Amino acid sequence: MAATLILALHFGVIVFNVAGCVLIPLGAWRRWRWVHEFWWRLAHLLSLAVVALQALLGRACFLTIWQGDLSGHSQAQPLIAGWINHLIYWPLPLAVFATGYVVVFAYVVALWFRVPPHWRGSGRSR
Repeated sequence: MAATLILALHFGVIVFNVAGCVLIPLGAWRRWRWVHEFWWRLAHLLSLAVVALQALLGRACFLTIWQGDLSGHSQAQPLIAGWINHLIYWPLPLAVFATGYVVVFAYVVALWFRVPPHWRGSGRSR
């Protein structure tokens, strides 16, 4: 059960990161104010920084490690959890992921400057 919860959390973090990469430029183009929300943007930037740093250090994501520690291979996985598992974990070398994560992090840093977040109440970008 705990491993399934970690898997769901992991999936949520991935959705958050990918959605931010798509919604920030789309929102800037559509003039959605919420894409400039400072704390949301900072959480997005830091989340991707952690992912990229772990990959550069040659480490698996801590959520992946926790899930692996908690999941017993003797138990059958629920159907939806199995689908999410196959969606998240690909059998590729860590270097492929590290390169991709660094490129995505660089993209998010560029978005920080191209679509700057705003401090609440100041009306200025930071």
